[in-house]
Amino acid sequence: MRRVCVFAGSNPGTNPKYKEAAVKLGEELVKNRLELVYGGSSIGLMGVIANTVLELGGTVLGVMPTNLFQGEVVHKHLTQLYEVNDMHERKAKMGELSDAFIALPGGYGTFEEIFEAVSWGQLGIHEKPVALLNIDDYYTPVKQMIENAVEGGFMPETHKQFMIFADNPSILIDKLRAYKPPLKTNKWIELDR
Repeated sequence: MRRVCVFAGSNPGTNPKYKEAAVKLGEELVKNRLELVYGGSSIGLMGVIANTVLELGGTVLGVMPTNLFQGEVVHKHLTQLYEVNDMHERKAKMGELSDAFIALPGGYGTFEEIFEAVSWGQLGIHEKPVALLNIDDYYTPVKQMIENAVEGGFMPETHKQFMIFADNPSILIDKLRAYKPPLKTNKWIELDR
């Protein structure tokens, strides 16, 4: 594992623990010699983690669509910035550059990005680990939603393993390194294959 994509809020959130977690995750990435891939913003939790990695001498690769440069305030001091045309290109480039995915707290954009990454894993498009840094139980409802999907018959029990949870950045990185994709299971219960 060389590069980790971190999805995070373009706002800092109201709980100071979110910012603290972004700093700690950035420190852990540098300590583990992992490069950061992220959305390229200088504000919100995105900016916090990028600045932390840069201040500690780490490598930060940003990916941002041109039309978001002003709204998300593009970071001007990255190791490398990839300018893309739209959100689809952004996610594809971030996925191409990364060996693993982590979500810090965030809103709709963060949710969409991490769920797309885990869906691609479930479909066999990649075998990269996907994780949620569950700060102050922010992602506990997602864990329950996954349990509900299994109980409701919408996915096999083994597919819970596609999403890793931890509330500590160091433990989360250890889990990413130890990740083994679940055994291939027929996703579609109505098909006999």
